[in-house]
Amino acid sequence: MEWQLRDAIRVVDDFVRNLICERRQNPVSSLEDSDLLSRFMSSSAGDEEFLKHIIISFLLAGMDTTSAAWTWFFWLVSNDKHVEDEVLKEISSIKAEAFGFDEVKEMHYLHAAICESMRLYPPVPTDGKFAAEDDVLPDGTVVPKGAREEGDGGKNRRFVNEDPYKYPVFQAGPRVCLGKEMAFIQMKSIAATVLREFRVVPALPDFQPVFISTLTSKMKGGFPVMIVQRKP
Repeated sequence: MEWQLRDAIRVVDDFVRNLICERRQNPVSSLEDSDLLSRFMSSSAGDEEFLKHIIISFLLAGMDTTSAAWTWFFWLVSNDKHVEDEVLKEISSIKAEAFGFDEVKEMHYLHAAICESMRLYPPVPTDGKFAAEDDVLPDGTVVPKGAREEGDGGKNRRFVNEDPYKYPVFQAGPRVCLGKEMAFIQMKSIAATVLREFRVVPALPDFQPVFISTLTSKMKGGFPVMIVQRKP
């Protein structure tokens, strides 16, 4: 297994290094056309290891988490006609063939619906922390070295645009998720594009998902659906 892991890591490293090399050979000339890699390259003073880790973080951290978020979001929407109608009303008011950055900024209800979905089914359900040293909290609570804390994914109550420490889906403070804003843009643009044209309907009557808590919150067996074209 260890040699397989080494080979797999080598494949990922080679792929990422090739991306960096290609961008250095073909740099983007204007700020408008620049991508994330170009922007990090311009600010990293040529540190290839830093660039490699940044790219791998975006490739791996944003893949399973966003797909898990979409799966639970579409299931929840398919079971709540009111929410689906409100999302449709909002995206129908935006006159654009494709949803870009400016358009998704105006999708406040969709943003709230996605936040609520991730509150119920956080893409990363467990992200523990432990105290590196003995400490005392502002209220006088003593925290001994090694004490652990597990986030609850914000399940205590509903939070939209609230204190990120109370809604820890993306963490907060120095460890806040670097891809948070990108994740929202991606999730909102895809969800809006799909729901504007199609209804996502469970393929099995009375389908009830089974939550599997791994590194990400998976739905056992996936979400079998029928994609139904909306009537004009």
